[in-house]
Amino acid sequence: MSKRLIASAAVLMATNAIAACPTITADKANGAYPNLFEKAEFERLHQCNLSFAENPAIQALNKRIAGNPVIPAVAERLPQEPLVIAPYQQIGQYGGVLDGISKATESGTSDLLAVRHVNLTRFSDDLATVVPNVAKSWQWNDDFTVLTMSLRKGHKWSDGNDFTAEDVVFWYHNMLMDTSIIKSPKERFLSDGKPMQVEAVDETTVRFTLNAPMPSLPAMFAQDYAQPFQPKHLLEQFHPALNKDADKRAQELGFENGYAVINFYYGQSDWKDVPTPLLKDKAAAERLVKAGYTAVAPTLESHIVVEDTLEGRRLVANPYFFQVDTAGNQLPYINEINEVFIGDEDIQVAKMIAGEIDYKTQAVNLPSAPVLLENKAQGNYSVTLRPNISLSTYAFNMTDKDLEKRAVFNDINFRRAMSVAIDRNKINEVAYFNLGKPAQYTAFDSATAPFVSEKMLNQWIQFDQTLAKQLLDKAGVVDKDGDGKRDLPSGKKFELPILFSTQETATEVVEIIANNWNQVGIETSIKEVTSDEYRNSQSANDLTVMFWKMGRPLATLASNTTDLLPPYGSFFDIRTGMLWEQFRNTNGAEGVKPPATVDKMSELAAKFVTLKMGSDASNKVGAEIAQRVADDMFVVGTVKAVAPIYRSNKLGNFQVQKTHSYDYYWSYPYMPTQWFLAE
Repeated sequence: MSKRLIASAAVLMATNAIAACPTITADKANGAYPNLFEKAEFERLHQCNLSFAENPAIQALNKRIAGNPVIPAVAERLPQEPLVIAPYQQIGQYGGVLDGISKATESGTSDLLAVRHVNLTRFSDDLATVVPNVAKSWQWNDDFTVLTMSLRKGHKWSDGNDFTAEDVVFWYHNMLMDTSIIKSPKERFLSDGKPMQVEAVDETTVRFTLNAPMPSLPAMFAQDYAQPFQPKHLLEQFHPALNKDADKRAQELGFENGYAVINFYYGQSDWKDVPTPLLKDKAAAERLVKAGYTAVAPTLESHIVVEDTLEGRRLVANPYFFQVDTAGNQLPYINEINEVFIGDEDIQVAKMIAGEIDYKTQAVNLPSAPVLLENKAQGNYSVTLRPNISLSTYAFNMTDKDLEKRAVFNDINFRRAMSVAIDRNKINEVAYFNLGKPAQYTAFDSATAPFVSEKMLNQWIQFDQTLAKQLLDKAGVVDKDGDGKRDLPSGKKFELPILFSTQETATEVVEIIANNWNQVGIETSIKEVTSDEYRNSQSANDLTVMFWKMGRPLATLASNTTDLLPPYGSFFDIRTGMLWEQFRNTNGAEGVKPPATVDKMSELAAKFVTLKMGSDASNKVGAEIAQRVADDMFVVGTVKAVAPIYRSNKLGNFQVQKTHSYDYYWSYPYMPTQWFLAE
């Protein structure tokens, strides 16, 4: 080959190496994972050099983040290894305000939290594949007891400080395991009931060493609302175990001690919609800013809170967010999120009809669908009905403060009677327009758990009020004074007061059930309350009957025993058997000893999380668990249905969710960071 040809080839190769990257969209993405690439992978596949661009408004948006320093150029803000997102339809346009609506500051907010949410991993939109996010990659040892995760080089918090493996270690050992911050760690963050070991191997490598196999740990991170990292650079300054001057520094800022500052920022909760410092005490937040700190804790999320009141909250784009599109534009496209708090369902629906909201899925009940569908053209929005993973359920308080009611609730004849007293077909017709299916609660979403049988789903769901009355007689709940209403075995009046929230339960469902129970002689009344009132009463063991949607996909339950053991789930789920949990947590010193079936469930659940999801061994244990849940009827199923997903037609790159599901964290698998608002 001549020198001229060699030189020409070299020039061509060099040109290709620095060529602009193609603006690939999701339908043409063919990387290792659906719809996303690592930067090096993308450049290698397309023989290109990805250059970066920023939101033209980012400097102005950053100025609204109280205490945030001046930001450098976009290439210095992004990690060396950004995550490259292939948008669904097109490269988006910057700008705009995403308008959303929630019930209250800590109620009905998770669909908007999901828009900005990040975790180490996430589920892809097939709801089966766990894909990278904050973590670039991960690897297990042979027996699933050591998980090693690689983070992104150069990743930064929203205030520009480096995010490293030490932030994960700090979250686990200095936040989660410190009883001055968190009273007791959640079960899902333990291994075999004991703390795991979390260590920083180097700046971008974190290792989780478990006490027993837990192969679904990456899947747990993928759908969990809690974020397993906290800004050590900020919070360690006020942590008495890490800084001998922590209390002194805190007191100089007007706080009682260092822990008070940590709790001011962190909120003593992994749940992210607890009030921020801006709402808790704006004057204290301003003192922190004056002293050189940020008003709210730095984040890795796509948007950061800049206003927080009892009427709503406002967020702006994170100038250090770690994702870019295939054209190199830093995400998110949307400048701001405006979240208003409206508890009244009718007012919420009116605002949606008027087209004043851009996205809403949580707490939009199916009975609202006809009026929403009727007005969608005038409001320039779309409504899509998607199947729920969870189903409408209820539970009696198995550790009720009224000892006689407690004894009745613990009689299986009573629980069976109250189940067959319910006309689930009428619930399906009136509340769900015959789009649902009556079903018993088995803990698992039957669509994702092949071991859940039709027999389990049909246990004690027939409408048979004659049988219900016979079973109530067996339970000793009879009419002793001849007034037509059944009494407690002692002859005392038996009343069932139901408090419920429309965040998760349609009014029509509760009305039908209450009427059915009155028909078999159980005096039942209903009252709608706010979500906060409901949850606080439930946590205080003050509710007699609980109503909420329950049921989880297999991936969730394969990594977390919490949903299988009373009182089930967390503050945000049905809570029955609170005193059983107290007995467990105090080794019998307090509370009430649970029945033997709960101990057996504990053994099965502990075994289940050690098995690889979908394996024969896992399915066998899963079937035992589902059968026991259906037999015990501590939580009772009614109807599994569909629910509306609402979105403005201005919202670009929107992929409608496959399910109406909090369990995969609403829009999180569908890359809401690449949503944009079309003009």
